[in-house]
Amino acid sequence: MEVERSVRLGVLFPGQGSQFVGMGADLFDRHPDLLGADADAVLGWPLRDTCLDGPEERLTDTRVAQPALYALGLAAHRELVAALPDGWSVAAAAGHSLGEYTALAAAGSLDPMDGLRLVAARGRAMAAAAGLEESGMAALIGADERAAEGLAAARRGDGGRLWVANVNAPGQVVVAGGAEDLAWAADHAADHGIRRVIALKVAGAFHTPFMAPAAEDLAVALAAIIFDLPNVPVYANLTAEPHGADIASALADQLVGRVRFADSIAAMSAHVDAFVHVGPGDVTAPMARRAAPDHAAVAVDGPATVGSALDRIAESLEVV
Repeated sequence: MEVERSVRLGVLFPGQGSQFVGMGADLFDRHPDLLGADADAVLGWPLRDTCLDGPEERLTDTRVAQPALYALGLAAHRELVAALPDGWSVAAAAGHSLGEYTALAAAGSLDPMDGLRLVAARGRAMAAAAGLEESGMAALIGADERAAEGLAAARRGDGGRLWVANVNAPGQVVVAGGAEDLAWAADHAADHGIRRVIALKVAGAFHTPFMAPAAEDLAVALAAIIFDLPNVPVYANLTAEPHGADIASALADQLVGRVRFADSIAAMSAHVDAFVHVGPGDVTAPMARRAAPDHAAVAVDGPATVGSALDRIAESLEVV
């Protein structure tokens, strides 16, 4: 492919929820250093067998899904970078929740195996915190961030515990809280102009104060990791701005704070020409299309999809 101009890509890595049995089938033999015996030794369980054979109940376990998605995201990123034509480059990165760790590793901020250890510790800490009391998350249909915050603030004003957890894209907002708080939200959503509340299949109220015990445990694991400055800007979930020097604190705070993914995409859009979801599934691509509608957004999960994805970007930018 000849190019008439440089093309700057923003890569987006998915969070928990993108896992499925059979994911990464074409990556394991191509990337044994990321997905082979070393990874199994870090995790204490067989990554390949779990990803390919499941069962689904095990793969959706927070302690399993997070490191699996991290490892496959890094391998898919390698496939993307290796296939880039002359003049094309990754210019910025972000990841949704767990995906922020994949983005940092892809940008050279931490060693891949150190990142795997860290993500495994994160998954264990979040699962333990979620087990302390019944909690969860819910998507708000027909809500913007202001309406969602109004609903959550009203519940907290009544002594409840409900917070806006994720702002994924315009019209895609998630709240989290205790079981009673989510039931209250469903009953009172219409009072705030919200059409519907849909409970999500997650283990707990992630990205809220419910995760404070997990943040404390994670801080211990983070203290053992050496972070380098990323080789491209990596946008932090909490601030929607590129990470600075104190990456560890930002990652610990992320567990109890709002994921500002829509704002991250909007900020990135000023510095990239197109977005690529990298890893299993394609969930961040439609988020990017909504948050940055003037930019193409495609998905790459391995060698079978990278060529067509780059072709679609070239067509959208009229690059030949």
